[in-house]
Amino acid sequence: MNETLLMGRTAVVTGATRGIGFAIASALADAGATVAICGRTQANVDDAIRRFTNESYRKVVGKAADVRGSADVADFFEWVDRETGGPDILVNNAGVGIMRSAAEMTLEDWQKTIETNLSGAFYCSREALARFKKRGGGYIINIGSLAGKNAFAGGAAYNASKFGLNGFTEAMMLDHRYDNVRVSHIMPGSVDTEFSTRSAKADWKIAPEDIGEIVLMLLRMPERTLVSRVEVRPAKPRN
Repeated sequence: MNETLLMGRTAVVTGATRGIGFAIASALADAGATVAICGRTQANVDDAIRRFTNESYRKVVGKAADVRGSADVADFFEWVDRETGGPDILVNNAGVGIMRSAAEMTLEDWQKTIETNLSGAFYCSREALARFKKRGGGYIINIGSLAGKNAFAGGAAYNASKFGLNGFTEAMMLDHRYDNVRVSHIMPGSVDTEFSTRSAKADWKIAPEDIGEIVLMLLRMPERTLVSRVEVRPAKPRN
């Protein structure tokens, strides 16, 4: 891996205390970036920082932040400014999945899903875009899902949030492409994380580290070229 690819750049990764977010933060730090992570509790963030330190990722800092709250997000980005000098890259990864039919979905379930998966991405992007304007540009990568184009039974809130994230990401790309801001959308299928039901034989699923590699692939692209959407599937899904 090129350990100088992102030297001198700061990346923010939301929901990075485990799973895909942790793997993305690891890949970015390994490529030389200073990485700022957040999670919903400080205990989870502190545990993740310890794991990064044990794996020799020395440029990872973190703070608790709930992306559902715009004030919490603003406070987190102000902290990132103080700790790192400000972000050059934002990876909106924080997400939840509550799988129930529309009739069974509670108001709390619906609000938690939409506010985390969609509103949270907007709050963080808004903060990053304000900073990118002053810094002369930046890159936003949203982690969506194939559920954003393929609805399924029981996915009322989750599908709605991911379909919405598709539209938000593509509109943001069009809004800011001439501001030296690139926007991409990664849409994984089944990934082997705690987010999905895990089993002893999950080697057919996408590894979280594979998503980290895709993030680096996007960042390696020359500025003249934008990969706007990446769909990712298991090569040999279980029947």
